[in-house]
Amino acid sequence: MSLNSVRPWRNIYRRASRQIRVGKVLVGGDAPISVQTMTNTLTTDVAGTLDQIRRAAIAGADIVRVSTPDPESTAALREICAESPVPIVADIHFHYKRAIEAAEAGAACLRINPGNIGDARRVAEVVKAAKDYGCSIRIGVNAGSLEKHLLDKYGEPCPDAMVESGMDHIMLLQDNDFHEFKISVKASDVFMAAAAYQQLAEVTDAPIHLGITEAGGLQSGTVKSAIGLGNLLWMGIGDTIRVSLSADPVEEVKVGFEILKSLGLRHRGVTIISCPSCARQGFDVIKTVTALENRLAHVTTSLSLSIIGCVVNGPGEALMTDIGFTGGGAGSGMVYLAGKQSHKLGNDAMIDHIVELVEAKAAEIQAAEAEAEAAQAAE
Repeated sequence: MSLNSVRPWRNIYRRASRQIRVGKVLVGGDAPISVQTMTNTLTTDVAGTLDQIRRAAIAGADIVRVSTPDPESTAALREICAESPVPIVADIHFHYKRAIEAAEAGAACLRINPGNIGDARRVAEVVKAAKDYGCSIRIGVNAGSLEKHLLDKYGEPCPDAMVESGMDHIMLLQDNDFHEFKISVKASDVFMAAAAYQQLAEVTDAPIHLGITEAGGLQSGTVKSAIGLGNLLWMGIGDTIRVSLSADPVEEVKVGFEILKSLGLRHRGVTIISCPSCARQGFDVIKTVTALENRLAHVTTSLSLSIIGCVVNGPGEALMTDIGFTGGGAGSGMVYLAGKQSHKLGNDAMIDHIVELVEAKAAEIQAAEAEAEAAQAAE
């Protein structure tokens, strides 16, 4: 019996959407919510861009976007797409020919901005290239680059203008018999973005890409994105996400997964439940958690670990985690396995021992999953 079946207040009912394909990644429908990021290297620096893509992929990125502002960048994109471990979205802003070149270079998806890409004729040429080379398209509406006629109509960027822009562009694609598209309506203002996405979700069944654009630095941008994206995801809106941070793209991926993990929408790696520490702590909680986060970053199997400084909440938290450690006295604490007391452990050996326990539990889970898959295949 699943946890959600006995605790229905945990359920999130995702909005029904069509499913499209971005390379090997399915987006929308019943596919897992995918996590994206974007490179910040010069695209013409092929080695540097591929290195960043590979690091993002190791962190869990399903899709990576690459900027293609000029012919030199789309030329470099050919090698990048060929060597990338994940599908590449070509980021197109001002010149429709870059989209055509990116499709020819092997991009899995073309991100086009309705306010900048040009007239219906140019859109038709981009659609033809997408059909010819098997690309999907992301309609990327941004509050900061809306079409002039919409700004004249509404007086300023607003949710109504953003949704109208997106729907106008959806009609352009559908008029060209193209349906392999997803759409985003991003703004740096959380309220504007959330309102636009809610309106959009009511008027189209296209897969929705979520983002709070230009969210800020690692700390402020994480908070802003968690509030904006978290609330939308909680409402069941969103099929793929990007956390836009002024930080290493790997950090965007990490934050994206943490948001999804916190809502039970995607599971990857170790979820550490830890106390903020206080005078009751039997060991240095902050130092220990920091060390464990670094030492366990390579574990991709989903499991939970509680690290609690004292016995006030420690045993209770350990009941709900795969592995737990609760601080005691005299330089030692208690290890819990599957919610039950297992053995005492000295604080000085704690980190190494917990890493060993987590790695062993991850291997056990992987073996059980492999066995179940083999049994299912044999039926």
